[in-house]
Amino acid sequence: MNDRAGHRRARRLAVGTAVVLALAGMNGPWLYRFGTAKYHQYQINRPEYKAENGKWEIINFPEKYRQNTIHAALLRTGKVLLVAGSGNNQDNFDAKKFDTRIWDPVKGTIKKVPTPKDLFCTGHTQLANGNLLIAGGTKRYEKLKGDVTKAGGLMIVHNENPDQPITLPAGTKFTGKENGKTFVSRDPVVVERATKVFDKKTGKFLRNDPGLGRIYVEAQKSGAKYETGTQDNYRIQGLTGADARNTYGIAQKLALDKKDFQGIRDAFEFDPVAEKYIKVDPMKEARWYPTLTTLSDGKVLSVSGLDDIGQLVPGKNEVFDPKTRKWTYLSKVRQFPTYPALFLMQNGKIFYSGSNAGYGPDNVGRDPGIWDVASNKFTKIPGLSDANEMETSGTVLLPPAQDEKFMVIGGGGVGESKLSSNRTRIVDLKSGSPKFVDGPTLEKGTRYPQSSILPDDTVLVSGGSEDYRGRGDSNILQARLYHPDTNTFESVADPLVGRNYHSGSLLLPDGRVMFFGSDSLYGDKANTKPGKFEQRIEIYTPPYLYRDSRPSLAGGPQTIDRGASGTFTSPQASVIKKVRLIRPSASTHVTDVDQRSIELKFTVSGDKLKVTVPKNRNLVPSGWYMLFVDDDQGTPSKAQWVRVP
Repeated sequence: MNDRAGHRRARRLAVGTAVVLALAGMNGPWLYRFGTAKYHQYQINRPEYKAENGKWEIINFPEKYRQNTIHAALLRTGKVLLVAGSGNNQDNFDAKKFDTRIWDPVKGTIKKVPTPKDLFCTGHTQLANGNLLIAGGTKRYEKLKGDVTKAGGLMIVHNENPDQPITLPAGTKFTGKENGKTFVSRDPVVVERATKVFDKKTGKFLRNDPGLGRIYVEAQKSGAKYETGTQDNYRIQGLTGADARNTYGIAQKLALDKKDFQGIRDAFEFDPVAEKYIKVDPMKEARWYPTLTTLSDGKVLSVSGLDDIGQLVPGKNEVFDPKTRKWTYLSKVRQFPTYPALFLMQNGKIFYSGSNAGYGPDNVGRDPGIWDVASNKFTKIPGLSDANEMETSGTVLLPPAQDEKFMVIGGGGVGESKLSSNRTRIVDLKSGSPKFVDGPTLEKGTRYPQSSILPDDTVLVSGGSEDYRGRGDSNILQARLYHPDTNTFESVADPLVGRNYHSGSLLLPDGRVMFFGSDSLYGDKANTKPGKFEQRIEIYTPPYLYRDSRPSLAGGPQTIDRGASGTFTSPQASVIKKVRLIRPSASTHVTDVDQRSIELKFTVSGDKLKVTVPKNRNLVPSGWYMLFVDDDQGTPSKAQWVRVP
């Protein structure tokens, strides 16, 4: 425990005890009657308490502006983009009611934005031009076993013709050679031509490896009698001649089992100035629950997700070029679970922490490690505790980013497991042989923890639940500040609202932190009542904003090149101890790979502060950043927006 944190804890205890004793001495029955809600409100609103613990407050939007917020991103205008899509609501989806809001946390205004597709469970990341890239979303909601009336599933279409691909329209019929049952495709599919394979030594032709297409099919009529129990080859009706000989389907069991969500290929940029979506080239693969991560060259990597037939994308990753606004496949395949936590490293490689959120085999692509995207080499990192409880864990790049230390927080077992971890794990990627070591533990096993980097180099860790989607009324109303310099947690004020699945947090330019969402499976401890989506926004004001004064920052350039400097004005320049460049967040499903806090070197001359941006583009990806300065008390200024081209 550091001296500062220990002193603050002692002060909180002393102040709280003194108030309790004073009230008890004055009027015992009063304390008894009001010792719950009213006394709690009295205590948390005392200036001394807020100066030590900070304060939480709920922002209630007018009814017509409320929505089931699933995604949030801080825009370079200082406003917050709140995206619901259909908001995990089948009725909204069926009615094509897709929602987006823009909230101005300074003015308190909020407005609706037309939403072109169901961007529920999409992926997103900040682009160099200040736009937000958004890719993927929902094509179809899941159907639980019992709700599925027509047997169906995945059909793999084979094309053995090496000369040309074949396109099968929606409504194509597949009839089993053994079972005689017919299934119909829901969508069109393009099946690539076969690949000719030759002996590498002799050059002799060996065979044609068929091109493959994946399509969802279902029975023509409802009922269990149309289910199949085993694999079969399927003849494709309507094909004749060579096409009929070269093209066929193979399917495993086609049944009335649960059908997963299906993704879309659509992609957009959100323009924060025009405040509208701009359609760009669609992805090659449909994706639901994908992660978007900036690469060394400024292109954006799109990884994982469920495809347009509800299957995990089989490792076919792709990149978006912001210049052409088009997507291309990577040449090699690597598979991850959905919403994998993938971060750009200072050497240009990608760090995968093992954190993920949702879908995928429990034995494929879950080991943490370092991925060289160019060569597809993956180097595993050892030492991860509770390695089987990484689903719904959070990962954060600890400040300052130059240290390249990551913390993995909490997590749970795969799927609807009741397992949850109270561990934090830390890895130093700059060490010669990186390995995970345990950090301070959480009080409870925690799924869905939220973590936001603050400008004073602490990390706010809050919320989550002990069980899957808050089952058993297991939301955790606790918040802590993590101090990377001492590797300790410090308890602060408790949040007012429980947050689990479909929740997130992000740092605002004034130094406060915004929390959104939560989608409990049940609404009671006995798990008998359906849960209700949490539409309230909550703001946490950290202790550093309850001090007597804070530094200010003005002037200076709006653009600073890497390796270049910019000069700002601050009356408190002589007491400035830190300068931080913080990338704005884009958060969903415990996944925020954008946020990072970069240390800037600086010099002071009178009231002038000259700051220098590091040269490494992998440390400082192109884009817009919040520039904060901290004084000798650790109090940050309000942010100035700076673009690094």
